[in-house]
Amino acid sequence: MIEALGVPHTEVDLILRNGHPTGFDAQIQPGDLIEVYPPHRAPPGMADGSLLLRAPMKAADLRFIADAHLGGLAQLLRLGGFDTRFDNNFADDAIERLAQEESRIVLTRDRELLKRRAVLRGCYVRALQPDEQWREVAERLDLAPHLRAFRLCLMCNAPLRPAAADEIDHRVPDGVRQRHTRFVTCDVCHRVFWEGSHWKRMRARIDALAEAAQA
Repeated sequence: MIEALGVPHTEVDLILRNGHPTGFDAQIQPGDLIEVYPPHRAPPGMADGSLLLRAPMKAADLRFIADAHLGGLAQLLRLGGFDTRFDNNFADDAIERLAQEESRIVLTRDRELLKRRAVLRGCYVRALQPDEQWREVAERLDLAPHLRAFRLCLMCNAPLRPAAADEIDHRVPDGVRQRHTRFVTCDVCHRVFWEGSHWKRMRARIDALAEAAQA
């Protein structure tokens, strides 16, 4: 009944039937009063987690898959160190399957995708701009304490690792090699990163995202 009214099950954290907690499988009777609460909006006295449909998120749970409308948000999440699958060519069936197989949170602007039975965790993203999308998701899932910037490749989502000097000699300009001593690389796309002006701009961006997440 709740989904028939347009609310995906992933957006529901507490259901009260005549004042008592219940689940999605409850058989509704004429005259029942049904109250539905989204995450972090449970009434006083019912927000300790024992009555909620979903357990509070832990750091290990914060793995995402984003639909084709959220490429900018996916990059910001990777910049913050959050494992985020994204591909413009992902069909809804693929997103549903990967979310189930890899225990990922689905991020989408498509309510119908979140209504699929196999999608257990997800967020309907209302904002249109990536920074505002970040703020929305970060606030809802309390991402700020779990930020680990520059841990993942923005293109591949693969872990970055320190690179030895002999690994990058022919992969960066000579001037960069002379001015910098610390490098990291991605073993998937083989890009090399160093703390230049672009890194500083990214550092300022992630600091701003962290402040937005804590606001």
